Amino acid sequence: MLSQAENELMCRVGRATAMGAAMRQYWLPALATTELPAADGDPVHVELLGEHLVAFRDTEGRVGILDEACCHRGASLLLGRVEGCGIRCIYHGWKYAVDGRVLETPNVPDVKFKDRIRARAYPVREAGGLIWTYLGPVDLQPPFPEWPWHGLSSSHVLVTAHKVGCNHVQVLEGLVDSSHLGILHSNGLRASLESKLAYATKVATMQFDLAPRIEEEPTDFGFHYAALRTGSTSGVTEARITAFVMPCVVLNPNGDVATLVVPSNDESSRFFHVWWDLERPIGEEPLRSETLRFVGLDDGSLRAFGVALDSKPATVPARHNRFHQDRISIRDGRSSSGITGLIEEDVVASVSGGVIRDRSKEMLSIADLAVGRLYRVYLESARRAAERSASRRNADLRSPAAVRGNDP
Repeated sequence: MLSQAENELMCRVGRATAMGAAMRQYWLPALATTELPAADGDPVHVELLGEHLVAFRDTEGRVGILDEACCHRGASLLLGRVEGCGIRCIYHGWKYAVDGRVLETPNVPDVKFKDRIRARAYPVREAGGLIWTYLGPVDLQPPFPEWPWHGLSSSHVLVTAHKVGCNHVQVLEGLVDSSHLGILHSNGLRASLESKLAYATKVATMQFDLAPRIEEEPTDFGFHYAALRTGSTSGVTEARITAFVMPCVVLNPNGDVATLVVPSNDESSRFFHVWWDLERPIGEEPLRSETLRFVGLDDGSLRAFGVALDSKPATVPARHNRFHQDRISIRDGRSSSGITGLIEEDVVASVSGGVIRDRSKEMLSIADLAVGRLYRVYLESARRAAERSASRRNADLRSPAAVRGNDP
């Protein structure tokens, strides 16, 4: 179990926190490309690591991510007009380019005034159906990651996004926990025996061994963990190896599937799924819809369950609506969980523990080796980031400029 202090250290991601500093050392997915489909379309609000941002696609198709507040008087740029290769604040007409340059200040007579100011803009890269950004210090910006699906056409990549009303660590715990699969998802795994989807056939065998042997190993990028299951009749042991890549990427053993869980803030997360297939057009119909329906990521399921990006608070699964659980289906034996959809079952398991789960009360077992490794990776990353931040502050205090500033 973790102490309360360790739990806080691991889960809090604001700019002034150690975990927030660690997360800001990486490129993070901010939104799906489909959320900004058209040039000069409506701007989109993005909350990432507790920061409120606005994303827009300019006339030439370039994506900008800026602080949501106009740097003039703080009006929200979410209200702005996207036009002429920039976004214009509706309050006084200040207009910004995707890189934060101030293009126009129509209420200021000095035409050179705009050259002396700049909005806070963040680096942006668009690749593989996702729009990525970097929120950390300029001098620590890492190379942009090259994932295996980045070079594929949209026909061979399928990206989805939904929201989960809890801290991101709770979602990631489920992704590195193989022992829950044959229990929580028993209905879906039984259905997989009748499916011809490649993803379904790869998960089907997990229902036959409910207590897999778990092994894990640290790596320079995070860790690997393996779940080993032995068939009851075949005697063959199947090893399913999952990779966790800092800060928030899990490479699923059920084929070419990546899941990315990004903190919107301390108490909510964005969850991206990426499937890619070198041969089959998984991004086209009918394969696209067949894949999404099997796991519960189709638009209808996400909206009905209250986890679509535009779902209203009243529909979000929570204690007041019993997490949308169907108790009748449990009583009559139609469902073991009372939840329809693999993803929806995972969401319920994550959010039912509260927005930030109290890990000082948990009792980990041999089945939770990978969960424990996740905790250690995060805590070590947070502590290293805190040490680096302290070192940078001390260096700034020792700099000649700082010394001159303290001179009488």
